[in-house]
Amino acid sequence: MSRAPRRDGIDPVARSRARRRALQAVYAWQMAGARVNDVIAQFAHEQAKEVADLEYFEDLVRGVDKHRADLDAALAPFLDREIEQVDPIERAVLRIAAFELRLRPDVPYRVVINEAIETVKRFGAEHGHTYINGVLDHAAAAWRATEVQAPRK
Repeated sequence: MSRAPRRDGIDPVARSRARRRALQAVYAWQMAGARVNDVIAQFAHEQAKEVADLEYFEDLVRGVDKHRADLDAALAPFLDREIEQVDPIERAVLRIAAFELRLRPDVPYRVVINEAIETVKRFGAEHGHTYINGVLDHAAAAWRATEVQAPRK
């Protein structure tokens, strides 16, 4: 089955794959403390086989690395514990989603939240998606208030 390309040239399936790989890379980076370039190189090789959006993958991983302190501080008001106490998979998803919500306004907030929830359902704890949904709903309402309050098309 062939998909019709979007007018903006973005392949949503390739983006989803890039987010899943970014989660794995950010998780590995968090757990091992490896250099982000090494983690990207490791996962980029695997990702090339999966037909994912390699550029987007790198943007997410490098963005989380570069802005981690700001992302963690911005997430803090929406968390019920310190960011380092959040499950490592959920922490990685929150950081990626926070990066997209704060620094990628080209990605609709609903897409960011949905992708984060689906990723946690696949890789995280059994009910982790409910936590992620609650945190990101509040964060989106604060960070993208105009978009959140706009009527749906």
